[in-house]
Amino acid sequence: MARAKSLFHSANHAINVLARFAAKKAVTEQLRAQGVRVTLVRPAEITTRAQVYLEQHPELYQQALERAQRMGWIEPLAMEK
Repeated sequence: MARAKSLFHSANHAINVLARFAAKKAVTEQLRAQGVRVTLVRPAEITTRAQVYLEQHPELYQQALERAQRMGWIEPLAMEK
């Protein structure tokens, strides 16, 4: 039986995608809270703001790792004894 092709090239790629997604979501929520219509903001501006947000919130990478494991995108790491 053939194995399905993975969506991501590596675990790092999956983690980065999820972390960037979380940062973009946080930025759009901030903009909405400020009364800005997000549909009128250039996507490049949101991406730039999300990049800065991600640099300021590195915990998003750990959350992305945990989420990727729950979703089955990457294998959980075995705890060393």
